[in-house]
Amino acid sequence: MPQRKRPPAPSRGSEQPAKNWVALHMVPFLHYLEAECGLAKNTISAYGSDIEQFAIWYQGYGPGNPNQVTLGVITDYLQHLHGRQLAASTIARHLVAIKMLFRYLVLEAVIEQSVADSMNSPKLWQYLPKVLSPDSVDRLLAAPTNEDRFPLRDRSVLCLLYATGCRASEITNIRMAGLYLEQRYARVIGKGDKERIVGLNPVAVSAVEHYIEHERSKLVNDADSPWLLLNTRGRQMDRIGVWGIVKKYAQRAGCGAEVSPHTLRHSFATHMLAGGAEIRALQEMLGHASIQTTQIYTHVDHSRLKAIHSRCHPRG
Repeated sequence: MPQRKRPPAPSRGSEQPAKNWVALHMVPFLHYLEAECGLAKNTISAYGSDIEQFAIWYQGYGPGNPNQVTLGVITDYLQHLHGRQLAASTIARHLVAIKMLFRYLVLEAVIEQSVADSMNSPKLWQYLPKVLSPDSVDRLLAAPTNEDRFPLRDRSVLCLLYATGCRASEITNIRMAGLYLEQRYARVIGKGDKERIVGLNPVAVSAVEHYIEHERSKLVNDADSPWLLLNTRGRQMDRIGVWGIVKKYAQRAGCGAEVSPHTLRHSFATHMLAGGAEIRALQEMLGHASIQTTQIYTHVDHSRLKAIHSRCHPRG
């Protein structure tokens, strides 16, 4: 992306545009995302944060109004984000949030057309997710030991992430009533409050059974608590708790400091493709609304592509 001159920083006494047109439309925009777009609360929160950051940065352009936001302004902002060394996926999400805001402004007749819609996510934002090898996954799942405070719960978290390919927020929302260990599946709520069925392999089933039998009763404060995964206070575990567990044991297993819950999701998807899973089936397992999101894993799994080429090409 070509370098562009960044806008000057606002003086301390200057008017703050973030308190003008952006702030004016922020609350109804978030209501629009929830009521008309049906987005999940976590997504709405992320988009709101992204727009607030854009508003703060945009102060350097002067008071203005949304009609004065040009393609060059948005390009400058993406360059600014790139300079902060944010992850490619995070920058792409910022762009989506801006597009959603300007589409809302068009619907409300605040502006006639959205200049943001003319900006496609460039190849700069495409990325290949980090994937653990099967051996690394095995080390990670075996990392919790009796020296840890709640090793059976922690191992359940790791096994559920890898066995299902779920997001961190999805496994924290698994209810006891939605768990079917004998049938080896669970019900989870994904983005947009859409429910789907995820399979559990024998390793995950065993881990969860041991956790329920030996540790969950020590954690639960309320005997009627509906949640499978609980924190040390006996309440529903949150995404931050899952993130901390993954980071702790990834470091212990020597898997790398950049490993996160999403790394296990990426590893699940890549290993499933390597094992012969069809991409449409994988799309359903991951809860992707678009097949294009799932197709990134075909770029990651080089071994599967080579095998298909060798099997199908006449000179393979």
